[in-house]
Amino acid sequence: MKTVSGNELIALGYRPGKWFAEALEHINQNNLNEEEMQAYLEQFKSPEPLPLHAQPQEFVINIRAEHESEADNVDKVIGTMNVLMKTPTLVKGAIMPDACPTGPEGHIPVGGVVVAKNAIHPGFHSADICCSVMLTDFGKVEPKTVLDAAHAATHFGYGGRPRGEQMPMSQELMDAFRGNYFLNEERLISIARSHMGTQGDGNHFLFVGISKNTGNTMLVTHHGSRAPGAMLYDKAMKTANRFRMELSPDTLKENAWIPFETEEGKQYWEALQLIRNWTKENHESIHNAILKSLDVEKQDRYWNEHNFVFRDGDLFYHAKGATPLDDKFLPDITGPRLIPLNMAEPVLIVQGTTNDRNLGFAPHGAGRNFSRTFHKRSLAHKTTEEIFNEETQGLDIRFFSNEIDISELPSAYKSAKNVRAQIEEYGLCEVLDEVMPYGCIMAGDVQKNAPWKNKKKYRAKS
Repeated sequence: MKTVSGNELIALGYRPGKWFAEALEHINQNNLNEEEMQAYLEQFKSPEPLPLHAQPQEFVINIRAEHESEADNVDKVIGTMNVLMKTPTLVKGAIMPDACPTGPEGHIPVGGVVVAKNAIHPGFHSADICCSVMLTDFGKVEPKTVLDAAHAATHFGYGGRPRGEQMPMSQELMDAFRGNYFLNEERLISIARSHMGTQGDGNHFLFVGISKNTGNTMLVTHHGSRAPGAMLYDKAMKTANRFRMELSPDTLKENAWIPFETEEGKQYWEALQLIRNWTKENHESIHNAILKSLDVEKQDRYWNEHNFVFRDGDLFYHAKGATPLDDKFLPDITGPRLIPLNMAEPVLIVQGTTNDRNLGFAPHGAGRNFSRTFHKRSLAHKTTEEIFNEETQGLDIRFFSNEIDISELPSAYKSAKNVRAQIEEYGLCEVLDEVMPYGCIMAGDVQKNAPWKNKKKYRAKS
């Protein structure tokens, strides 16, 4: 009998894959006839590609433009959701009052919640997996005392902590990483160890304020899973896109998914929970170090993520910058949830239940109307110091890099007043307390004197 080639399998309608070599070897070694070959190849038959929904699946709009400067932002958010909601796995969605675009049309916006059936979409939580906030109640300790101790204990900027200053990662968590398909890589685990106790850059912060209800000093940190989460995301997107090419080539690459019922899906779900545990441990490391340095016992503590995937049966709720309210999403969470706005506004302490508008979620903050670059250009007529002094008057605002980042000052964000008004208007959640701002630490402009730039300057002088 003649040798069967890969081209003949392609002609029969099979898409090339790793299984081709094994299948061709079996067919040719066993001299299978046409009928026998068709029966053998049935196991490799790919399902018919899933088409995009002809029309976007329904999504609830919990946002409106309060003034002209917000109109373009709202239009783009609704436009991108109309494309996104044609993804075959999606069944419903919602957008929050702090929503803003994250990229080209079809990408999930910040402030977006989408529900997929039996599918996990890595692109919907992005590289900053489990971006989250934790609050610790320090009692009647002076806020400046807490902020000073926090400045000495925390770490912002690129990379991990220097050797000798690292905070330990629990052995239990390291062992769990090694037992997971996506996380079992010594380089990833090494980076997870060095990044413990770090907060990164961008909009991540350490905030100190006073409870409006009790007068107690509260510490709030905001950061995600750092480099280990970003490495997990990269692996997951490659896996999701392998499935996309087979299951739904018409789906945008950014919206690819891993079917939950596959081995990869179950392993990725487990990996997400482990990265969530790492992120919580990271927050706790910083908070506990500050408590220890002040010899203070915490009065209370709670935390929640706002950039994650939450499961309810066969439905996977993807929240890209949205705060989960429903207890079914967070079985290990006790206490209320946290919504920070900007460094000059209170952190809201909220509670809520699922309703037809919120799908069990609330906003995660104030969002942006304009890009960082556009915002900086709009203030080019003022000096950085002038902008900083105007926007932080009466507050103790510090940048870890000693370089002011005007793209993180209050004017860079949406109106906190408008976001709060729309939370109430759409019945998204209830505000229980407010942490009134005293001061804040952020990374600052880490690009200005980045280590690689200093090396270039040094080489130029040499």
